[in-house]
Amino acid sequence: MQRFPLSLAAVTLTGLAACGDGTDVQRYIIDPPTSTQLSGDQLGAAELKEVSLPDYAASDEIAWQTETGEILQSSKILWADQPVRAFTVTLARAVSEISGSSVIPEPWPLASPPQNRIDVRVEKALAANDGYFRLEGRYFVSAEGGAGSHHTRAFDIAVPIEDDTPGSIADAASVAITLLAEQIATLGGPGTTIVATTPGTGGDPFADLPPLF
Repeated sequence: MQRFPLSLAAVTLTGLAACGDGTDVQRYIIDPPTSTQLSGDQLGAAELKEVSLPDYAASDEIAWQTETGEILQSSKILWADQPVRAFTVTLARAVSEISGSSVIPEPWPLASPPQNRIDVRVEKALAANDGYFRLEGRYFVSAEGGAGSHHTRAFDIAVPIEDDTPGSIADAASVAITLLAEQIATLGGPGTTIVATTPGTGGDPFADLPPLF
């Protein structure tokens, strides 16, 4: 892909060219495309914590990086929904569709507790100056109650941005969420898995005995 620098002038002028409602504000949705992958259910009923985003990515304004490295935003180029909410809700839906699991954003609405909890911490979510939308960070899957498998995984996703427009940034960000959902659904990515047991099921055979005094 040819490298291009995202610039404030180019993005602003292109994004506002079709604006005809007199507000001079354009809004773009986060809408991850449906994945072509299907995986087995490795998550069961799982609660997805509110996704943690960097300040610039959690802002209503769409952010992009210039050729010299600055991160720019415009009050006239906005996400259609609060980015943290949109990222969390659409990621939960995508993971559920791919895996067959019941992944629900917090707060947990059901009487019975979830089997697992998912915590996604994004370190970078940016239209970078190399022509890619970069989504980097780590996610954690922990078994409810402490016993079971606990997973720590990293993700490093790059999606080409087709052209120097806000709509292309939004499309690339949406694809990046689908790719992250595929990774979470399969517990993919570099990291570690820890299998924890409850007292008495392993280790000290006398752990469950009452004290002698």
